[in-house]
Amino acid sequence: MHMTFRKLAFVPLALGLAACTVGPDYTAPSATLATSFAEGGAAPIGDAAAQYWWRGYNDRLLSDLVQQGLGQNLDIKTAISRVRQAQAAARATGAPALVSGNLSGGRTVSGSETVDNAGVDAASFSPALVLDLFGGERRNREAALAALASAQLSVGEARLAYLASIVSNYIDLRYYQNALAILRQTIGTRRETLSLVQSQREAGAATALDEAQAQAALDEALASLPGYESGFYAASYAIATLLAVPAQTIEDRLERGAAQPYVNGSADVGIPADLLRNRPDVRAAERDFAEAVANVGVAAADLYPSVTLSGSIGDTEGFKSWSYGPQISIPVLNRPLLQAQRDAAVAAAQTAELAWRASVLDAVEGVQSAQSDYIRNRRAVSAYRRSVSSYERVVSLSRETYNGGTTTLLDFLDVQRLLASSRLTLASSLRDLAASWATLQVAAGKGWTVPAAAAND
Repeated sequence: MHMTFRKLAFVPLALGLAACTVGPDYTAPSATLATSFAEGGAAPIGDAAAQYWWRGYNDRLLSDLVQQGLGQNLDIKTAISRVRQAQAAARATGAPALVSGNLSGGRTVSGSETVDNAGVDAASFSPALVLDLFGGERRNREAALAALASAQLSVGEARLAYLASIVSNYIDLRYYQNALAILRQTIGTRRETLSLVQSQREAGAATALDEAQAQAALDEALASLPGYESGFYAASYAIATLLAVPAQTIEDRLERGAAQPYVNGSADVGIPADLLRNRPDVRAAERDFAEAVANVGVAAADLYPSVTLSGSIGDTEGFKSWSYGPQISIPVLNRPLLQAQRDAAVAAAQTAELAWRASVLDAVEGVQSAQSDYIRNRRAVSAYRRSVSSYERVVSLSRETYNGGTTTLLDFLDVQRLLASSRLTLASSLRDLAASWATLQVAAGKGWTVPAAAAND
């Protein structure tokens, strides 16, 4: 009777010890950040993750493509699948990991040449409870929940990556389409020039060299077409891949003519501290750090004794039996291995903290670089627009002087070439401006919480 009392008394004692949790408690890291970006304002923007920034282009088709892809992009779907895996892993921690037990039953029939067959019925139930004396399983659950949060934020990362890719490829597609239109206009102009020179040669006012020069200028423009056509189709195929649809299903929509996306938004996207809230990769890195800290507690708990309460109840042909009692396991010979694993977990936590700090610095750098590009691309677009206007006037005047016989054909062809080049450069500059604005919005962490069904409402 005395032994039974001691066994039962051990249970509340063990449960009392269960309040102990070894390993470091997690404290969210902090970073010293500037009050503003290098070329931005000092006003915070708060939560910007739900901003529909792509609407700034005022392009209905682009908004439709964004909406379509947010619901069916394969990278986003893959990230969502990883969330389901993390949810399942989290459900397997805590109480479910501490309790086990099997209920079994069966019938055994035996016999021999001299003994008739006889059946034996048996049933048993064997439950077990691991006492989380030092909080190892609580730390394991902390780690699992942090991993789940990181996986959920990875969906945001996949969404931002999708937004960057779909907008970038759409901007490229419209650039190549506009460049092709400029080239075809140039080809038409050079055909007219060649026809004019041929007429002048028949009248004796132009030479074979003049005709050859006009033909060479036309051939040069024709030779440029395939490269821009390839760029257009490459962008359209990339868009189809991002939408996870065959290219043929969206070709008609993409081939319809449209202006290049243009936006004249502000370069201000808040302050560096906003990135801690708005950038999913920064937040995911913080959750990875929390998981690593919790894993230190898991490894530390393995160094301590573990206690399991187990028992069994059986019934064999009406003969009932039962047993119960605690079992204690103390690491002895494998202690150096467990200490090494604990030390490795500590180092992994330190690495995770450094990774979080690096993600913050990278995020700040990304915003500042995008701001710089956008500001300077706006200036470049303004300058190239003036350049095109100037060359259009030069070509108009040169045509008059060429028809009047005071300008040579070579000079006239040169100014035509310069105008065509200036128009293409403006188109390229418009592409850079639109792309740098998109890069700035993504760098600021905008748009990754927008629901797929409402992406174009």
